[in-house]
Amino acid sequence: MSRITATLAALKAQGRKALIPFVTAGYPYADVTPELMHGMVAGGADVIELGVPFSDPSADGPVIQKAGDKALAFGIGLPQILAMVAEFRKTNSTTPVVLMGYANPVERYDQKHAAGFPQGTPGGPFVRDAAAAGVDGVLIVDYPPEECEAFAADLRAHQMDLIFLLAPTSTDARMAQVARVASGYVYYVSLKGVTGSGALDTDAVEAMLPRIRQHISVPVGVGFGIRDAATARTISRVADAVVIGSRIIQLLENQPRDQVAATAQNFLAEIRQAMDA
Repeated sequence: MSRITATLAALKAQGRKALIPFVTAGYPYADVTPELMHGMVAGGADVIELGVPFSDPSADGPVIQKAGDKALAFGIGLPQILAMVAEFRKTNSTTPVVLMGYANPVERYDQKHAAGFPQGTPGGPFVRDAAAAGVDGVLIVDYPPEECEAFAADLRAHQMDLIFLLAPTSTDARMAQVARVASGYVYYVSLKGVTGSGALDTDAVEAMLPRIRQHISVPVGVGFGIRDAATARTISRVADAVVIGSRIIQLLENQPRDQVAATAQNFLAEIRQAMDA
């Protein structure tokens, strides 16, 4: 059983929902991410999504794009992010960590580290090194489920989950494809658009989740458009997890380095309190 599955099962047994914050690795300061991760856990985070910065994102709105550009300017890539996770793991062995990003950095990592990789080992260098660092799940926006069965199996062999996005436009057939390979949880994108855009229609989310659950047996998290405690509380009544990203990044943008972790902690504590109320 993966760390994600165990965490979400324990929360369900307690009658609680998961709080999953997203932050871009290496933002707003190149070296602050492990400290920020600990701050988010102290604020009530159950799972942490770390964004892998990429030069050409397709699902990210302007807030996360700007954060990614700044992290890239700091020289942050997968090697640095795996080191951040390993640093976090020195004092936290329980909170699941998910890397969220795009295919290009993962495939480039495998190309650059292919020399000397043992033949017959499940997965490639990325899967091996992510597992060694303490990563628990991977969400790759532009990996379609029909192309991912071998990758999903390699991750599972290393106790990691492959997480997929579903959208308001997802068909029943698409949900069935995702169900065959997804593990950990699925991430329902509650809006048509990119991160941070639009106003969340909570009634539409509530109507969509029973349809998703006809096909998907793993927990369902909801994100995109959740910006405050009231909305998080409403979504937590119907979803298994609440994902918040753009609002956290906005709050961190102009913070001095020594206030970054505390800012995230205080914001998430309000969200956690509302969800548990």
